[in-house]
Amino acid sequence: QVQLVESGGGLVQPGGSLSLSCAASGSIFSINTMGWYRQAPGKRRELVAMFTWGRSTNYAESVKGRFTISRDNAKNTLYLQMNSLKPEDTAVYYCYALYRRTDYWGQGTQVTVSS
Repeated sequence: QVQLVESGGGLVQPGGSLSLSCAASGSIFSINTMGWYRQAPGKRRELVAMFTWGRSTNYAESVKGRFTISRDNAKNTLYLQMNSLKPEDTAVYYCYALYRRTDYWGQGTQVTVSS
């Protein structure tokens, strides 16, 4: 079992930055795939960024060059650094992990980009 807890969401002005964290229970060293999704009101959940061991990191086209995903195995934590935020980035952001063929999700953290 894997438990994921996100933090770091909030209200930010357009052009600003936020950093999200996802703390995982247990060691994330053995989790091959971890990433971030988001869901805006009235829209489907979409991939933001995905990290898979041995493969290149994937980003949604809409966030390339602005968002950076990273992980710290020693702290069992996944991060998402978000720069140059836009109003269309407003959504609930979810941490995701694939472990032993099972999908795990965090509870989500709200990110609102507004002036």
